[in-house]
Amino acid sequence: MKLGRKAFEYFYALLIIFLLWYMISQIVNINLIPSPLLVLENLSKTFKSKIMIHVEYSLFRILMGIALSLIVGVPTGIVMGYFRKVDKLLSPIVYLIYPIPKIALLPVVMLIFGLGEMSKIFMIAVIVVFQVIVSLRDAVKGIPENMYYSIYSLGGSLFQLLREVIIPASLINILTSIRVALGTAISVLFFTETFGTEYGIGYFIMDSWMRVNYLDMYSGIIVLSLMGIVLFSIIDFLEFIFYRW
Repeated sequence: MKLGRKAFEYFYALLIIFLLWYMISQIVNINLIPSPLLVLENLSKTFKSKIMIHVEYSLFRILMGIALSLIVGVPTGIVMGYFRKVDKLLSPIVYLIYPIPKIALLPVVMLIFGLGEMSKIFMIAVIVVFQVIVSLRDAVKGIPENMYYSIYSLGGSLFQLLREVIIPASLINILTSIRVALGTAISVLFFTETFGTEYGIGYFIMDSWMRVNYLDMYSGIIVLSLMGIVLFSIIDFLEFIFYRW
């Protein structure tokens, strides 16, 4: 029921946006803001031949960035939440870097990693990882201590404690932290794809704009929005599954 309601909300929002877009396109110069019907027609003709490869590159960068952030953020957040001394040691560092707008780090990242794939993936990871660390640390801290004692009293190991208590109690927080950071990650990905690459939906949109091909430009914008909806929907689905678990 919850997933069905969420799907209806997405559909309703898209419908409202397209209706407003259509009304504006009838008022403004049609070349600047073409009708959504023309854009959808163009999208259906060009998706496989022109846009698909850009979507693949962008999704690869986002998924690799999220994977890298989880590899670093999950163990770091768990250790900080479980060991107070580690938390006292690392918290000042995390809270010093966490508020910095991550886009400000882009020149540094590009100096270190160059203009290739790694700089784009690393920027996504930097955006997501601190959200994961902070959320997971707070989740582990919030676990009642009697749950730890019950595992240890039965002779359980640290691995069993992780498997039976810490990870199940933290899964929802991990997904929530990814959802919160995902919008910013997509925005930064769009920006980074305008540098040093010929592939990516951000590059496709800006290249279409520079060539004054507004139908392709708006088609790219729709695809970027749909990518975000799909990624958010996947997180909602996983959250629904893990919440029941």
